Amino acid sequence: MTHQVHSFEPPERFVAGTVGEPGDRTFFLQARGGGRVITVALEKVQVSLLAEKLEELLLEANKRFGVSLPEAPMVHGPDNEPLDTPVDEEFRVGTLGLAFDVDSGTVVIEAIEAGEAEVEIALGPDAPEDIADDDPDDDDDDEPDDDLDRLRVRLSPEATRAFIDRARRVVAAGRPPCPLCGQPLDPAGHLCPRHNGYHR
Repeated sequence: MTHQVHSFEPPERFVAGTVGEPGDRTFFLQARGGGRVITVALEKVQVSLLAEKLEELLLEANKRFGVSLPEAPMVHGPDNEPLDTPVDEEFRVGTLGLAFDVDSGTVVIEAIEAGEAEVEIALGPDAPEDIADDDPDDDDDDEPDDDLDRLRVRLSPEATRAFIDRARRVVAAGRPPCPLCGQPLDPAGHLCPRHNGYHR
């Protein structure tokens, strides 16, 4: 079965967003460009980890290649708009790959459909070929990712910073943590283990 690669190099918009109420949210990555909108679903922890690893990638690109680090989102201000509708999920993400393309000075993000492999984030050192952490000299032709759909975007460091900032806001916009145990609080409270199961 042939896999599809949804490529946006660069996208007009690339954001993390959610649908649903806090405590029952579904997380998405959405890319728009060239009259297309592609939306893929993933876990909250993946969004959080993606933002963290992108931050590390920018710092590494600055250290190794002298790439200037953007301090804040682009001049137009932060993108707080909701996801484009309808939100039609193309696939659920299993692996996220990151790389920095030295030639173009851009960050490449690849979201690969969930297969049999575990959810993971692979960091490529400096080229998009390393994005899925594949070894080009590997003789094994049965790579698990070969027949999986993928979303690939190429972002400037400024667009990457804007994505990181929004992703962190989206993750933080969920249920507030309990001050005692750190677990998320529902509107009606929760059974706090620090209070022997009494509602807080």
